[in-house]
Amino acid sequence: MLLALLALAQAFAADSNYDGRWDIKVEAGPTPRAWWVELNGVGTPNANGKFVSAYNGDMNNIDSIVVEDGGLKFTIIQPQYRDRPSRTMVYRAKLVGGRLEGTMQTDGQSAPPLKWTGVRAPLIVDKDDGSWKKGKPVELFNGKDVSGWKAVNPGGEMKWSVVDGVLRNAPPTTDIVSDQKFWNFDAHVEFRIVEHSNSGIGLRGRYEIQILEDYGQPPNTHSSGALYSRVAPSVNASKPPGEWQTYDIHLIGRTVTVQFNGNTVLDKVNVDGLTAIAINSDEGEPGPFIVQGDHSYVEIRKFTVTPLVH
Repeated sequence: MLLALLALAQAFAADSNYDGRWDIKVEAGPTPRAWWVELNGVGTPNANGKFVSAYNGDMNNIDSIVVEDGGLKFTIIQPQYRDRPSRTMVYRAKLVGGRLEGTMQTDGQSAPPLKWTGVRAPLIVDKDDGSWKKGKPVELFNGKDVSGWKAVNPGGEMKWSVVDGVLRNAPPTTDIVSDQKFWNFDAHVEFRIVEHSNSGIGLRGRYEIQILEDYGQPPNTHSSGALYSRVAPSVNASKPPGEWQTYDIHLIGRTVTVQFNGNTVLDKVNVDGLTAIAINSDEGEPGPFIVQGDHSYVEIRKFTVTPLVH
């Protein structure tokens, strides 16, 4: 009996090695992709978790988590939506040298499983404590052309141009990503959208501050000014479509503050992990800015980044 209990305890301890937050690199196609998962209580009846993003660009709840055949298996069920049937996504992984080596396959999928690798999300110690000083501002948009930016999808049609000093897209097209990378910073962005626009600004290539045409609507985690799918803005500060709007974004470590048209909508919010815009999973490293352009129209007339240093 004692040996059986000891073996069971060791099995639970081994299963718990899957617990925690993981940054995931997806090995698929020319367009870089990154996911994020949080696992809790693996190996127990109360196992639970969250995943970014199985569908709809959202933070998805994991429906089941088990350990079988010496590895982890978790499933996410995408509910039926309009004429799209429900489907189940199955993720499997094993711990190899402290990393997750995994696959994803949708029930009924005939193609080979999608491969991915996961590493533990790093501890980021930088704090927004008032000790950071402004460096030299960097103009990411020069007002003349798209130099300094490239297509996120190298195979996509790059339908971005500059007209009368304004950077604009012509969807459908690719998102764009800055050549320069940053760590802690202040960013000032002036943008304009039309009716039904949906865009966003990606910070470090990982965390999206949503842009949405939602004037007058109640705020939620998909609203303009939201840390997309994670934290809703405190108020809806959107202007009507066709008017110029501003973001002032202050990011230090995992703490982000956003002023939207002069209103503080995110106030020292903790960034727990990646959002669906993520194209790189190296959370402990500097990263680029992304402007989302694959959904609908967006215009940029100013994009100034001021590095914050000690």
